[in-house]
Amino acid sequence: QVQPVESGGGLVQPGESLTLLCTQAGSLFGRFDISWYRQAPGKERELVASIERGGTTRYADSVKGRFTISRDNAQNTVVLQMSSLKSEDTAVYFCKSTWGRVDYWGQGTQVTVSS
Repeated sequence: QVQPVESGGGLVQPGESLTLLCTQAGSLFGRFDISWYRQAPGKERELVASIERGGTTRYADSVKGRFTISRDNAQNTVVLQMSSLKSEDTAVYFCKSTWGRVDYWGQGTQVTVSS
């Protein structure tokens, strides 16, 4: 069963960095588009960053210049590097993998930015 798995969440202070990983089993990982979403309490889920199977990346305006998404298909992994974190980045971060019109969601990982 296709299921992305997130890891790397935690508690950090404002201004610090954190790296999230999204992994997915299977030999066809390189054919999936991968996206990171986040959902803060009381808010809708929003797109944070995405990377297509060809390597094209996109970012939400709120994270441009602070977050970097990359992929290593040999390791079946997408990395979201987050720096200069702010309290408003606090949310559950979800990984979504997409093949064609089918989406697969992970269970999410909590990121808390607080002093």
